[in-house]
Amino acid sequence: MTGAIQIRPVKPTDFDAWLTLWKGYNRFYERTGPTAVPHEVTQLTWARFFDGLEPMHALVAERDGTLVGLVHYLYHRHTTMAGPTCYLQDLFTAESERGKGVGRALIERVYEEARAARAERVYWTTHETNTTAMRLYDGVAERSGFIVYRKAL
Repeated sequence: MTGAIQIRPVKPTDFDAWLTLWKGYNRFYERTGPTAVPHEVTQLTWARFFDGLEPMHALVAERDGTLVGLVHYLYHRHTTMAGPTCYLQDLFTAESERGKGVGRALIERVYEEARAARAERVYWTTHETNTTAMRLYDGVAERSGFIVYRKAL
C-alpha cells in the first residue's frame, strides 16, 4: 500500500529529485536535444524558487519519501483586476503516479496558495494534444475560450 500524497514547497535539498521530474516534464513536451532547456536556464529557474524577490514558486508532491510531481506558478498584475493573477506555468506527475490524484492535489494546493496571496484568478495553458491532462483540467477549472499566440524574439 502506498502512503498519502504530501504537497509542500520545494527545498534546496530536493534539487536532484526535482531535476528528474523537470527533465521528464521537458521530455513530455519534446524539449530535448537541440530544443532542450539550456542547463543555465534550469539553474536560473531553480534559483528563482528561493529568491524572495522573485514572483516564481514551486511545490512538489511527495509520496513515501519520493518526489512524484511538481508544479511551478507565478504571480503577475492584471489590467482588469485589482489583485494579482496566478499563472500555473508547469505541472508534471511522474508516469508511475498518473491517475492517482497527484496532479489534482498540486492544482488544489496552488489554489490555496493563490487565495492566501489574494489572487483573483489561477490560469494555465496546455497543449491541445494533452487530452489526458485536459480531462483533469475540465474537472477543476473552466476553459477560458482564449487561444494563445506567441512569437519568439
